[in-house]
This record gives sequence, C-alpha cells and structure tokens, in this order.
Amino acid sequence: MVARNSGCHFEIDRMIIEKVEEKKRSVEERAKQRMMKVENQRKTLRALINEQTQDLSELRIVLLGGRWTGKSSAGNTILGREEFVTKRRTAQCVKRQSEVAGRQVTVVDTPGWWKDWSVDGTPEADKQEIVHSVSLCPPGPCALFIVLRADASFTETERRSLEKHLELLSGTVWRHTIVLFTRGDWLGDRTIEQHIEAEGEALRWLVGKCGNRYHVLNNQKRGDVTQVTELLEKVEEMVAGNSGCHFEINRMIIEKLEVKRRSVEERAKQRMMKVENQRKTLRALFKGGFILRCRLIKIAFLFRGTPRTGTTEGRQQGANQRKEE
Repeated sequence: MVARNSGCHFEIDRMIIEKVEEKKRSVEERAKQRMMKVENQRKTLRALINEQTQDLSELRIVLLGGRWTGKSSAGNTILGREEFVTKRRTAQCVKRQSEVAGRQVTVVDTPGWWKDWSVDGTPEADKQEIVHSVSLCPPGPCALFIVLRADASFTETERRSLEKHLELLSGTVWRHTIVLFTRGDWLGDRTIEQHIEAEGEALRWLVGKCGNRYHVLNNQKRGDVTQVTELLEKVEEMVAGNSGCHFEINRMIIEKLEVKRRSVEERAKQRMMKVENQRKTLRALFKGGFILRCRLIKIAFLFRGTPRTGTTEGRQQGANQRKEE
C-alpha cells in the first residue's frame, strides 16, 4: 500500500492539529481554574461547619437522573453493599440505610426518565414517584444527587429534560443538588474537571446550576472508601452552606400527591375485582357451553347408526326392503 502511494504516509491538515492543541490547552486551563475555585469554596464551607453546631451524623440522600445512568450502582457504592437491584429498572422508589464512615446514611433510589424525552413523555406514575421520593426521608433530604455517566455525552436536549424533571420538585431544589458522575474509571488519566470543560456548554450549565458541586465515583472500586467519604463531606459542606437546612417540598404538593396515589390504588383494586368477576362469569359460561357441546356430540353419536328416511341412505334401504317383499 505504501509503495502504491509512492512512499507517502497519511498527513492531516496542520491547521486541524493546531486547533485541537489550542482547544486542549484551553480546556486544561479552565479545568485548573475550576479545581481551584472548588477547593476555595470547600475550604470556606468547612470553616462554616466548624462554626455551626448542627448534627451531621445523619445524612439523607435522593438519587435522581435518567435511565441507565447507574443510580442503583451508585447507591450500592455509597452504602458499601448490595442494597439496590441493578439488573432491572427501578419502577418505584426504594429506600435503604446503612452506617457509612461514622454516619447514618439513608439513600432513596428513584425511577429514571428517558434522557432525551420531555417531561410530558414521562409516565405519570414515574413523575409521582420522583415527587414522592423526598417524603421517604423525613424531614427531607440533605442532598439530591443528579446522576450522570462520565462515559457519555450530555446534550442540550438532555439538559432541558433534566431541568423540567427537577422542576417537579420546585425551583428551590437546585440549592440542594450535587452532580454525581458514575463510571469514573472511563476517565482514565483525565480529571473530572477536564471532562466538564471539554464536554460542552450543557454540562457546564448544569454544574453551575448546582453551585459548582460535583463528584465522581468509580463503581468498580467499591472497596475504596475514600471516594465515598469525600462525597459525604461534600454533602456536609453543602448543608452548611444552606445554613443547616434540608430540602423541603411544599406540603400541599405532597398531600395532593398522596390523595392522588390513594385514588389510583383504589381504582386499581376496583378494576382488578371487576376483571376477576368478569373472568369467573366467562369461565362459567365456557364450562356450561362445553358440557352442552359434549351432550350434543354424545346424542349425535348414539343416533349415528339409525339412518333417517329423508337421507339417500334411508331411501336406498327402503327400496331394498320393497324389492324383497
């Protein structure tokens, strides 16, 4: 092939290489600035923790995000054991607890949504579960983790979908959110800051909306407790920044949701009973009809050997009898 190409090798346009190198340098510079900003922010918040007296020995966390982002796996990594089922979709909220790094940690896993669908395309039951999740860890979650995969892109369409789904919980939810990246092993030698800066405006917007709070988990290294300990420290820092307040949804929303859930459950029971009664009636009709058909077949079999006069066989037998006479 080289001989056929007159000894020439492939050569890319030098301008393309220069643009790529310039973009990489820009990403690395912005990543360093973001890292420094986060470090300074965390120092300030740690100082607040030392000044405040609230008890942070109990942490309540809700996992939110699209389908197949690794929410259940992240919950298992946080709790340090297999508490959530990862081989099938989470259809209803699941609450689990464990002691982690000297803290009593409660984690609520929620149903995910299709990442590129609008909130209108999400089933009503899933939206109700998302709202219901915050009531499962009273008096309210300390943090809501927005779970994303570090090995996948985050598009503008996904950003709009995520924003609308979080609006189900009210506009104040962003003060209590942290972006949690899963599949951290995919990053290799790159830092999470480099990933954020290189990925695009949609991801940078989300991280900014969450107050520049983010963390990356390597679910392949569940034995590495330092990654979980650091995550819980970030939760404590966020709580301190919120003056010790947890996320609290409007009580009227919860009450309306509970009324709606009870109504749905009652109608579902009534429908189930109606279907069961309907099936019993139909089975009885089928059984009665089956018995009737059996009797008719038996009668037909008994009279099978007696030829009727109106049939050809009957007429032939009658003619034969007359000849004999």
